[in-house]
Amino acid sequence: MLSRLVLVSGPAFKSSGSFGACVVQASRSLHSSPQSLAPVPPLPEKGGKVRHGIIPEELFQLLYPKTGVTGPYMLGTGLLLYLLSKEIYVVNHETFAAASIGAVVVYGVKKFGPQVAAFADKLNQDKVSKAQEVKDLAMTSLAQAVEDEKKEQWRAEGRPMLFDAKRNNVAMLLEINHRERLHLVTNEVKKRLDYQIEVQNLHRRMEQEHMVNWVEKNVVSSITPQQASASLPCSSPGFLLSTPVRQMELFPTFRFGDLYLYLLWPPGRGSALVFRAVYIC
Repeated sequence: MLSRLVLVSGPAFKSSGSFGACVVQASRSLHSSPQSLAPVPPLPEKGGKVRHGIIPEELFQLLYPKTGVTGPYMLGTGLLLYLLSKEIYVVNHETFAAASIGAVVVYGVKKFGPQVAAFADKLNQDKVSKAQEVKDLAMTSLAQAVEDEKKEQWRAEGRPMLFDAKRNNVAMLLEINHRERLHLVTNEVKKRLDYQIEVQNLHRRMEQEHMVNWVEKNVVSSITPQQASASLPCSSPGFLLSTPVRQMELFPTFRFGDLYLYLLWPPGRGSALVFRAVYIC
């Protein structure tokens, strides 16, 4: 009832001095207050020192400067006598039952306490070892995850260089393909140009042969039988082959385009004429 009254009347006393501040502080929720976010100190693994099994050592250290060594004992004895004399605490059958139960509990603690404590410590140690093993595994896995993450970050840092190398390779392949195509086109064009040159050379050679044949035919047809009989000795193949051209007299030349017609007069052969057509490139 009192707690409900405090919670209900708390807002009414917010503006009333220090009491109002205490009421407001008491009316706050423990789970939503900022104090619940404070770090909690770790629990001690072993309990503090006690005397006579239940009395903490801190109580004796607190009363020692003022009452001395026997002060706590005298305080306890006087308090017990005060409770009994004023009948605040009445001795009845429950007191004897409590004393008997306490004696059994003390005997059990003295007798089986070390074994129970050792068993409890063993169970606690097993739990701690399992928890430590789980913690070590978790730490190992997290450390491996951190190393993997660092490695992936290192790989991510080297990814632009890898992409640049791939771009360079692609550019080189494109350049090689372009040059191969240019070389292929150059070869094909050269082949076609060589073909045209050969065709032109063939036409020119055929024209020259035709011109030579035509000139020789016309010259031969223009020779009369008297001229043929007069120049027969010097026009024989043996004479033409045995008489060097440099020993013959060179007469003026007749030109038909690139074709030159020479009149050769062999010395000491009378009126014999030798026609020779020469093509000058």
